[in-house]
Amino acid sequence: MADLPDNIDELWADYVERRDPATRDQLIVSYSPVVKYVAGRVAVGLPQNVEHADLVSYGMFGLIDAIERFELDRGFKFETFAIPRIKGAILDELRSIDWVPRSIRAKARAVEKAFANLEARWGRSPSDVELADELEMSVDQLHDLLGRISLGGIAALDEMLSGSERGESATLGDTIATADPGPSAQFEIEEMRQLLAGSINRMPEREKIVLTLYYYEGLTLNDIGEVLGVTESRVCQIHTKAVLHLRSRMNLAEKPA
Repeated sequence: MADLPDNIDELWADYVERRDPATRDQLIVSYSPVVKYVAGRVAVGLPQNVEHADLVSYGMFGLIDAIERFELDRGFKFETFAIPRIKGAILDELRSIDWVPRSIRAKARAVEKAFANLEARWGRSPSDVELADELEMSVDQLHDLLGRISLGGIAALDEMLSGSERGESATLGDTIATADPGPSAQFEIEEMRQLLAGSINRMPEREKIVLTLYYYEGLTLNDIGEVLGVTESRVCQIHTKAVLHLRSRMNLAEKPA
C-alpha cells in the first residue's frame, strides 16, 4: 500500500470537526491505494472475466462508508477499520451479480459436506486420499476439482460465514479487525474469532501454514509456494481445501445443538 500524505492527520481532524465533503474527498483520494490493495487480494482466484477495475469500483463504496463511520478517538488505525468494509463491499457486489456458476457452488458444498462427514466419523482431519474416496473420485480428480472451485473464487476467508438467521453477519475480515461495531455485534464477532482461532489451530500443518501466511502475513500464493517448495497452483489447491475445511467446521459450530 502506498504511503499516506504528510497532512493526513490534519485532514482527519478537519473532517471530524466540520464533516466537510471536500475534505472527505481528499481522504478518499488519500486512501484509494488501500482499495486497490484489497481489490488485488480479493482478485486471487477470481475468473478472468472479473475486471480488477470493477473490484476497485465496488471497494470504493466500502471506503466511503468507512470514512463516514470511522471514530478517530477509538485509538486504532483507520486501515484496520476500513479493510473489512472494503472487502465486504466488493463481495456484496460480486454476490449480487451471481458471478459463480451454480455447478461450482454445488461442488464446493459437496466438499464441505464430505469434510463434515469424515470428521464426524473419525474425529480427525481427513487426508486427501480419504476425502477423495468419500467423494468417489481419485486424488488427481480431487486436486482438479479444488482448482476449479478456486477459479470460481468462492473459497476465501472473506466469504460470509454467518447468515441472516443469526442477525448481523460478519466476514472473517471483521473477526481480524479491532473495530468496535456495538455490543451485540461485538459479541458475535468475538465468538467468531474464538471459533476461527480454534478451528485453524486444529487443521493439518500445511493448511494452517497456507492460511496464516496468506491472510495474516500478507504473502502471495507464489511466495507461499517458494516457502513450501511447491508450485503456485498447488498452493492454490491447498488454500481452497483449507478454506472449505474451515467453513465446514465453522458451519457445524454454528448449528444449534
